[in-house]
Amino acid sequence: MKKQKDRILSRLLKEARPIWKWLLLACFLCLLIIVCSSVGPKLLGDTIDLLYSYWEGSFTGDLLAALLPGLAVLLGIYTLYSILSYLKMLLLNRVVSRYFTCSLRIRISEKIKKLPVSYVDQTPVGDILSRMTDDVSTMGNYIHQIVDTLMTGFLMILCISLMMFLEDWRLALIVIGLTPVSLLLSSYLSSKSEKHYFQMFTEGGNLNSVVEESYTNFATTKAYNLEEHTRKKHSEVNHRRCDAEFRASYISSVVRPIITFTNALSYIAICLVGVWLIVSTESISVGAVVTVLLFAKQFSGPLEQIAGGFGDLQHAKAAARRVFKLMDLAEEEAPEAKPERAVKGEVVFEHVDFSYDKDKPLIQDLNIRVRPGQNVAIVGPTGAGKTTIVNLLMRFYDIDSGRILLDGMDMAKLSRDEVRNQFAMVLQDTWLFRGTIFENVSYGKPGASREEVEEACKKAYCDHFIRTLPEGYDTIVGDDMTNLSGGQKQLLTIARAMLADRQLLILDEATSNVDTRTEILLQKAMDQLMQHRTCFVIAHRLSTIVDSDLILVLDQGRIVEQGTHKELLKKEGFYHKIYTSQYAI
Repeated sequence: MKKQKDRILSRLLKEARPIWKWLLLACFLCLLIIVCSSVGPKLLGDTIDLLYSYWEGSFTGDLLAALLPGLAVLLGIYTLYSILSYLKMLLLNRVVSRYFTCSLRIRISEKIKKLPVSYVDQTPVGDILSRMTDDVSTMGNYIHQIVDTLMTGFLMILCISLMMFLEDWRLALIVIGLTPVSLLLSSYLSSKSEKHYFQMFTEGGNLNSVVEESYTNFATTKAYNLEEHTRKKHSEVNHRRCDAEFRASYISSVVRPIITFTNALSYIAICLVGVWLIVSTESISVGAVVTVLLFAKQFSGPLEQIAGGFGDLQHAKAAARRVFKLMDLAEEEAPEAKPERAVKGEVVFEHVDFSYDKDKPLIQDLNIRVRPGQNVAIVGPTGAGKTTIVNLLMRFYDIDSGRILLDGMDMAKLSRDEVRNQFAMVLQDTWLFRGTIFENVSYGKPGASREEVEEACKKAYCDHFIRTLPEGYDTIVGDDMTNLSGGQKQLLTIARAMLADRQLLILDEATSNVDTRTEILLQKAMDQLMQHRTCFVIAHRLSTIVDSDLILVLDQGRIVEQGTHKELLKKEGFYHKIYTSQYAI
């Protein structure tokens, strides 16, 4: 476990390599700040000695003339200190946010595009967003802390320690002697908080998922009066997150009081020992005692920062664990640059086995042969494996055993990009991104002309209703908007598939969200689209597939019947039972 934490820390430092030049500049500013903060107490101590000598009577000159130069330099030192501190903070904020967190989020976005569909299916959207936003921001803050807290803190401690030894080594030992104890104890306590921070981020992702789900299904929640159920679900997740945050914050908050208590002891010791040295030995001046006391006060600042930095470190490491876990996920293979090949559209399943859960077999010994240009319908009860066949055809998931052949070529030996370029697909769930209707339809063929898009929409019988909209093809739509009906959205996705003009076509419950009139229009469009293409049609409404060349009847992952509509009805088997349950014959 310790080695894993060390790897996370070293990887965090590697992630900061692109900004190392800026970090060096920030370190230089830190060094100048430390010089200013170290010279200030020394000048103030000299001024106090001057005042003390004037009070004793040993100084007989013009006090004001003697004080003004030192006070002017002191004012300049602290003004420069403030300016440098501002510049350093501005530099770090801009560099870390622009060149670290922004860059990392872009890489995560690119990473997600390369992940298999199975990861997106199994991971809540809110959790992914939480890693990309909250967790990355926490990592950026930690890179900021490396320079601003740890680097500045340790350099300042070294510099202040040297200055204290130059003033009086006895008083310096009092301050420095208590430092290792407080730092070791602070480091130990802070290390206990990482697991709670990790749980906090995990529950934060769950919380985002609950909120996203509640907002997406807001109308359903209202319709079924589930507000109280949603509130309780949100409250439970939020309570777990708050509990983890409280535990982590509590452990981290214990650190600063330890440093404060240690510093208080050093102040008391400096005052007592300093007074004793002045009275008994007179080997030290009042100004020297005050100078060391001021240095001790400055010494406490970086100590508290470093102690807080230990907690921030655990916070950041917990966030980094989640981010790096996402970044380390296995990707789909990168598509190879190959010339597009013309396919005939023959698809063969040979003894294919597949299951989402290895303990629950789904597709077992599946054998299908689909000839080029054939229209194949796949029917069966819910959970029979119909949509799973689509997932395997598109290589959203890889089969456990057997082979799937495309024109005699094993799909496992082709890149996913090459396979998917041969398919056009219309899913049961419509998907429109926020943009114009023209942009949404042309998604099927990037760079398509206006005429091509309009022609595809005419074939999909959606050109008429598009032209009735206020802006026509330039109307802004989106999947979460209500300016289009479910049937109209489905027609647009079908137009997108028509524009793609691929040799193989997949329709997964494509007519499930349309009314009877729209279904008739859609069926006409489908008849035209299916000509000279290999088509896989998955449907519960059997009226849409009665003219299919071949109907495959699935049950529990196996083909129990196959044939044409008339042939299957004559058998009076499983298909006959499904059909008669929908239509009385």
